[in-house]
Amino acid sequence: MIEKIERFYLEISTINNLKTKPISSECFSLKEANKDNFDLNKFFYKQIGKRHQWVDRLIWQDKDWLKYISNENLRTYILKKENDLVGYFELIFNNNDCEIAYFGILEEFIGKGYGGFLLSEALKIGFKKANRIWVHTCSLDHPNAIENYKSRGMKIFKTEILKRTAI
Repeated sequence: MIEKIERFYLEISTINNLKTKPISSECFSLKEANKDNFDLNKFFYKQIGKRHQWVDRLIWQDKDWLKYISNENLRTYILKKENDLVGYFELIFNNNDCEIAYFGILEEFIGKGYGGFLLSEALKIGFKKANRIWVHTCSLDHPNAIENYKSRGMKIFKTEILKRTAI
């Protein structure tokens, strides 16, 4: 059986278009991850990605993860609620562009408004070094993903249909 996957590319080119989503509690912290610790990237990728068929990095060995996080243009940020991990995002800066490479919230925190807050923070951080921020999402991602991007001020600039044999 052939499965059709719709992929959406979204962008925002000025912080003036950003529609932030605040968070009501002060027990949250957002910090940049240590460049020496790929375990957090690996953990979030596997935990969030298992529901959305993120599979490209599942074959990676530790040396592949280390090489990836050693990229000087990559920044990873972790959202915590007190001591609990909530979500993360990876930003890759390239000249005046910034790609949100991966973004997600752990399952137990979905539906509480944390995704809107986390994306707002990702965009604010991205605009400190870039003039344009972009991301791609697809029909396999959480149903709220594309709406979260649009609600923060991002616009679709490209769509495509991918075909693959269903798993």
